[in-house]
Amino acid sequence: MKKKKNLCEPFDFRFERDGAGYIVSGPAGYAIRLTAAEFSAFNTGRVKEDSALFRKLAAAGLLRGRLDLEDVSARASGLSAGAYEGPGLHILVLTLKCNHACVYCRATAGGTGETVMSRATALKSVETAFSSPNKKISIEFQGGEALLNWPVLKAAVHHAKKLNLKAGRDLALSVVTNLSLMDEEKFKFLTEEGVSVCTSLDGPAKIHDANRRWSGGSSHAKAVYWLKRFQEAAAKDGRKDALPSALMTTTRLSLGNPRAIVDEYRALKLGGIFLRPLSPIGYAAGVWPEIGYAPEDFLAFYRAAIKRVMELNLAGEKFVERNAALLAAKMLRGEDPNYLDLRSPCGAAIGQLAYNYNGDVYTCDEGRMVAACGDDFFKLGSVHKNAFAELMTAPAARVCAMASCLENQPYCSRCAFKPFCGVCPVHNYSTQGTPWGDIRNGGWCVLQKGLFKTVFGLLEKSGTRKIIEAWLEKGNPG
Repeated sequence: MKKKKNLCEPFDFRFERDGAGYIVSGPAGYAIRLTAAEFSAFNTGRVKEDSALFRKLAAAGLLRGRLDLEDVSARASGLSAGAYEGPGLHILVLTLKCNHACVYCRATAGGTGETVMSRATALKSVETAFSSPNKKISIEFQGGEALLNWPVLKAAVHHAKKLNLKAGRDLALSVVTNLSLMDEEKFKFLTEEGVSVCTSLDGPAKIHDANRRWSGGSSHAKAVYWLKRFQEAAAKDGRKDALPSALMTTTRLSLGNPRAIVDEYRALKLGGIFLRPLSPIGYAAGVWPEIGYAPEDFLAFYRAAIKRVMELNLAGEKFVERNAALLAAKMLRGEDPNYLDLRSPCGAAIGQLAYNYNGDVYTCDEGRMVAACGDDFFKLGSVHKNAFAELMTAPAARVCAMASCLENQPYCSRCAFKPFCGVCPVHNYSTQGTPWGDIRNGGWCVLQKGLFKTVFGLLEKSGTRKIIEAWLEKGNPG
């Protein structure tokens, strides 16, 4: 007599103990919570057919006998979509010089012309960017302070637009600047040419000015003044895509001020905040004892800050925390929100390229930061010597692709957050001396798992879930 098929047999699941229960996920990229009793029944194939638990497990793609292969394929493709598009983000470092002395950066006001990107190198870098097959090309001008090399920035903008007349890509141009050198001429050019502006804003003036030191006065005051000017220009033109943005870097000084930092972004009408930790990479690694902190310290800061964010939203004000939105897009929608740090493989080389002032090309901006401290491990080549195909097949590109696949991390094999997570080879290299590393060391796993658990908890509550779902309604949360 033929044995009856067990429809309740579990299928390729991963789990994470959380409190008294478990968070469980499967190949379809859904994550659910089970009580200890439910997990035991599921793990041993003793779930009663047509029970509420049976339906819950079947919907999450966790039962072999109720597996929707089309759904598994669609979710897996969505979560890894970026791996097949080619590098879309191209970071041009126009100069290493800067007029600030930030506590986590080694850029300086000194230096020679050799640390400034030439016009020829900038144009060649833009041409290399357009060699990518990605339909969306984002060119980001950075420094040092990018505005110190204003003529070359203008030339690169014009060249990119000229190339795009033929290429027809979805082109986005942006400049990362401390805004202290902004003036009416630059303001007019950037607004007319559609170059978006992103600045650093570490919180209220007391925190920001302590982190981002400027001999010319309050760096916070300058940033705020020009942020408002760019906001007014975007409102006047009715272009939400032209709104300026700001990024905060969390230092030890930030940890005791989560509510004040959130409220500063709210007061400036920035629409949200990206609560991101400082990484011990490049110059920051050398000053980590002064400004760094343990992963648990950042997580405590994050939970307090996201609590304030939710208070604002529950009171009827839309204010997005972008880190939570990115993680939620993965867990709720099975989407790759183009967040290069949490891909498997990661976005190094295959998602972004960083072009140094001299034309040297690196897997990512973090890899370039390592090079700034004298180590060229993540260098791919040069725009002056290597074609795009050579850069993409360079040893550093291949190493990063292999080292950042979570399948190479045994500890990840049974983690409930594996479908949504990623690892940074540069972080591993900086903290452990190898791009592979052990994800349990260096703080990466503790940090990411803590963030996923926090956001998962918010998604379990109907009130906060509705808030986060509303954040995702109009596209990419990043």
